Amino acid sequence: MADLEELYREIILDHYRSPRNRGELDSPPAHRVEGFNPLCGDEVVVSMVVEDGKLADLKIAGSGCSISQSSASLMSAAVKGKPVEEVRRLISTFKGMMSIHEATLEHDGNGAEVVQDEPEEIDLDNLGELAALQGVVKFPVRIKCATLSWNALAQGLDEVAAEAS
Repeated sequence: MADLEELYREIILDHYRSPRNRGELDSPPAHRVEGFNPLCGDEVVVSMVVEDGKLADLKIAGSGCSISQSSASLMSAAVKGKPVEEVRRLISTFKGMMSIHEATLEHDGNGAEVVQDEPEEIDLDNLGELAALQGVVKFPVRIKCATLSWNALAQGLDEVAAEAS
Protein backbone atom coordinates (compact mmCIF):
# COMPACT_ATOMS: atom_id res chain seq x y z
CA MET A 1 0.00 0.00 0.00
CA ALA A 2 2.91 2.35 0.69
CA ASP A 3 4.12 1.86 -2.90
CA LEU A 4 0.67 2.79 -4.23
CA GLU A 5 0.53 5.89 -2.04
CA GLU A 6 3.99 6.89 -3.27
CA LEU A 7 2.86 6.44 -6.88
CA TYR A 8 -0.21 8.59 -6.22
CA ARG A 9 1.95 11.26 -4.60
CA GLU A 10 4.23 11.26 -7.67
CA ILE A 11 1.24 11.62 -10.04
CA ILE A 12 -0.08 14.59 -8.05
CA LEU A 13 3.34 16.27 -7.98
CA ASP A 14 3.88 15.63 -11.70
CA HIS A 15 0.58 17.32 -12.57
CA TYR A 16 1.34 20.19 -10.20
CA ARG A 17 4.83 20.79 -11.60
CA SER A 18 3.88 20.22 -15.26
CA PRO A 19 0.17 20.98 -15.56
CA ARG A 20 -1.65 19.75 -18.65
CA ASN A 21 -3.82 22.04 -20.79
CA ARG A 22 -2.61 25.17 -19.00
CA GLY A 23 -3.76 28.57 -20.26
CA GLU A 24 -6.96 30.20 -21.46
CA LEU A 25 -8.93 29.99 -24.69
CA ASP A 26 -10.23 33.12 -26.41
CA SER A 27 -13.66 34.02 -25.09
CA PRO A 28 -15.73 34.00 -27.26
CA PRO A 29 -15.91 31.46 -28.77
CA ALA A 30 -14.87 29.66 -25.59
CA HIS A 31 -17.07 29.69 -22.51
CA ARG A 32 -15.24 30.87 -19.38
CA VAL A 33 -16.00 29.93 -15.75
CA GLU A 34 -14.15 31.04 -12.64
CA GLY A 35 -14.01 29.13 -9.38
CA PHE A 36 -12.74 30.33 -6.04
CA ASN A 37 -12.22 28.57 -2.72
CA PRO A 38 -12.41 31.23 0.01
CA LEU A 39 -11.15 28.78 2.65
CA CYS A 40 -7.65 28.62 1.18
CA GLY A 41 -7.54 31.09 -1.70
CA ASP A 42 -7.42 28.58 -4.57
CA GLU A 43 -8.56 30.05 -7.88
CA VAL A 44 -9.32 28.32 -11.15
CA VAL A 45 -10.43 29.53 -14.57
CA VAL A 46 -11.87 26.90 -16.89
CA SER A 47 -12.32 27.87 -20.54
CA MET A 48 -14.06 25.39 -22.76
CA VAL A 49 -15.41 24.88 -26.23
CA VAL A 50 -18.34 22.48 -26.62
CA GLU A 51 -19.06 21.43 -30.21
CA ASP A 52 -21.30 18.69 -31.53
CA GLY A 53 -21.92 17.26 -28.07
CA LYS A 54 -18.20 17.03 -27.24
CA LEU A 55 -15.88 18.98 -24.99
CA ALA A 56 -13.78 19.91 -28.01
CA ASP A 57 -11.21 22.03 -26.18
CA LEU A 58 -10.40 22.92 -22.58
CA LYS A 59 -7.79 25.05 -20.85
CA ILE A 60 -7.15 25.62 -17.16
CA ALA A 61 -5.67 28.70 -15.51
CA GLY A 62 -5.43 29.85 -11.92
CA SER A 63 -3.35 29.44 -8.82
CA GLY A 64 -3.51 27.53 -5.59
CA CYS A 65 -2.27 24.55 -3.65
CA SER A 66 -0.85 21.40 -5.18
CA ILE A 67 -4.15 19.53 -4.70
CA SER A 68 -6.32 22.10 -6.51
CA GLN A 69 -3.89 22.62 -9.36
CA SER A 70 -3.04 18.94 -9.90
CA SER A 71 -6.74 18.05 -9.74
CA ALA A 72 -7.44 20.64 -12.44
CA SER A 73 -4.65 19.24 -14.60
CA LEU A 74 -5.78 15.64 -14.10
CA MET A 75 -9.36 16.65 -14.86
CA SER A 76 -8.42 18.44 -18.08
CA ALA A 77 -6.45 15.45 -19.33
CA ALA A 78 -9.33 13.08 -18.50
CA VAL A 79 -12.18 15.04 -20.11
CA LYS A 80 -10.78 16.93 -23.10
CA GLY A 81 -12.25 15.65 -26.35
CA LYS A 82 -14.85 13.45 -24.64
CA PRO A 83 -18.62 13.51 -25.23
CA VAL A 84 -20.38 15.84 -22.78
CA GLU A 85 -22.47 13.01 -21.30
CA GLU A 86 -19.30 11.02 -20.57
CA VAL A 87 -17.75 14.14 -18.99
CA ARG A 88 -20.83 14.57 -16.78
CA ARG A 89 -20.60 10.92 -15.66
CA LEU A 90 -16.92 11.38 -14.83
CA ILE A 91 -17.69 14.55 -12.84
CA SER A 92 -20.30 12.60 -10.88
CA THR A 93 -17.94 9.68 -10.28
CA PHE A 94 -15.09 11.94 -9.18
CA LYS A 95 -17.29 13.96 -6.83
CA GLY A 96 -18.64 10.67 -5.47
CA MET A 97 -15.09 9.57 -4.70
CA MET A 98 -14.51 12.87 -2.93
CA SER A 99 -17.67 12.53 -0.83
CA ILE A 100 -17.68 8.87 0.13
CA HIS A 101 -19.04 9.75 3.57
CA GLU A 102 -22.07 11.68 2.30
CA ALA A 103 -25.44 10.00 2.01
CA THR A 104 -27.01 9.93 -1.42
CA LEU A 105 -30.57 11.03 -2.12
CA GLU A 106 -33.01 9.14 -4.27
CA HIS A 107 -36.73 9.51 -4.87
CA ASP A 108 -39.35 6.93 -3.96
CA GLY A 109 -42.36 6.23 -6.14
CA ASN A 110 -44.28 9.14 -4.56
CA GLY A 111 -41.63 11.78 -5.31
CA ALA A 112 -40.32 11.95 -1.73
CA GLU A 113 -36.57 11.98 -1.13
CA VAL A 114 -35.14 8.87 0.51
CA VAL A 115 -31.68 8.90 2.11
CA GLN A 116 -29.45 5.96 1.29
CA ASP A 117 -26.68 5.39 3.79
CA GLU A 118 -24.52 3.33 1.44
CA PRO A 119 -22.78 5.47 -1.18
CA GLU A 120 -22.32 4.01 -4.64
CA GLU A 121 -19.07 2.08 -4.88
CA ILE A 122 -16.44 3.80 -7.02
CA ASP A 123 -14.39 1.66 -9.42
CA LEU A 124 -10.95 3.20 -8.95
CA ASP A 125 -9.48 1.17 -11.82
CA ASN A 126 -11.76 3.00 -14.28
CA LEU A 127 -10.57 6.39 -13.00
CA GLY A 128 -6.97 5.92 -14.13
CA GLU A 129 -4.68 8.65 -12.80
CA LEU A 130 -7.65 10.42 -11.18
CA ALA A 131 -7.58 7.72 -8.50
CA ALA A 132 -4.40 9.38 -7.22
CA LEU A 133 -6.62 11.97 -5.56
CA GLN A 134 -8.60 9.44 -3.50
CA GLY A 135 -6.37 10.05 -0.48
CA VAL A 136 -7.69 13.61 -0.24
CA VAL A 137 -10.80 12.31 1.55
CA LYS A 138 -8.60 11.65 4.58
CA PHE A 139 -8.26 15.45 4.87
CA PRO A 140 -11.82 16.87 4.65
CA VAL A 141 -10.62 20.48 4.48
CA ARG A 142 -8.79 19.62 1.21
CA ILE A 143 -11.83 18.11 -0.54
CA LYS A 144 -12.92 21.59 -1.69
CA CYS A 145 -9.45 22.05 -3.18
CA ALA A 146 -9.75 18.84 -5.18
CA THR A 147 -13.30 19.51 -6.41
CA LEU A 148 -12.92 23.21 -7.27
CA SER A 149 -12.12 22.72 -10.97
CA TRP A 150 -14.69 19.93 -11.27
CA ASN A 151 -17.42 22.20 -9.91
CA ALA A 152 -16.36 24.95 -12.32
CA LEU A 153 -16.46 22.49 -15.23
CA ALA A 154 -19.94 21.29 -14.23
CA GLN A 155 -21.14 24.89 -13.94
CA GLY A 156 -19.69 25.71 -17.37
CA LEU A 157 -21.36 22.71 -18.99
CA ASP A 158 -24.68 23.72 -17.43
CA GLU A 159 -24.28 27.31 -18.69
CA VAL A 160 -23.36 26.15 -22.21
CA ALA A 161 -26.40 23.83 -22.26
CA ALA A 162 -28.68 26.66 -21.05
CA GLU A 163 -27.36 29.02 -23.74
CA ALA A 164 -27.97 26.39 -26.43
CA SER A 165 -31.61 25.83 -25.46
